[in-house]
Amino acid sequence: MTIRVLLVDDQQMVRGGFRMLVDSQPDMTVVGEAGDGAEALERLAVTRADVVLMDVRMPRMDGVEATRRLAGQEDAPRVVVLTTFDLDEYAFAALKAGAAAFLLKDAPPEDLLSAIRTVHGGDAVVAPSTTRRLLEQFAAVLPDAQEAAPDTRLDGLTEREREVLVHIGRGRTNTEIAADLVVAEATVKTHVGRLLAKTGSRDRVQLVVLAYETGLVRTT
Repeated sequence: MTIRVLLVDDQQMVRGGFRMLVDSQPDMTVVGEAGDGAEALERLAVTRADVVLMDVRMPRMDGVEATRRLAGQEDAPRVVVLTTFDLDEYAFAALKAGAAAFLLKDAPPEDLLSAIRTVHGGDAVVAPSTTRRLLEQFAAVLPDAQEAAPDTRLDGLTEREREVLVHIGRGRTNTEIAADLVVAEATVKTHVGRLLAKTGSRDRVQLVVLAYETGLVRTT
């Protein structure tokens, strides 16, 4: 299966570099380019894509808003957020909006290609530690769990599911969580699946965000 990729960046030279890289792969093809989020949505209305490489800082419509609008669509392509700045508040917002991956533009080519394949397979790429650092950087803007109204997204979670969510928020992998809780890794995967379904989260990245937003995990 060929992975169809749309490139979204306001710099034509950047898009050209990504096009050369993506088109060099036997299992990938670039199906279009856009110079901002609004143009990306227009392209995607007539062109089918599996993965979108999305810059965040663009004129007219930035990558955050474009990602948010895509996330609300049925069978939307997966979004890989690309930014020049580590710990960028735009990247944090894009993750909350539904992006499946966060990478720096200067990441090694093999990392970008791996990210495209991974998100196409339905998984999230952002390392939990990276997501946690983003959240810690902007913890001041997150609601105080003691002051905020109860978050209904946690309603219906079992005690064990809450426990697993805390571990996810702390950046633990399924293997590490299984060792911590002394259960099989398959059991952890089942809990993660139920957490996604019950909270309406798109992927593991949004579970990490949820753990912080609800106060289950706090910065120190």
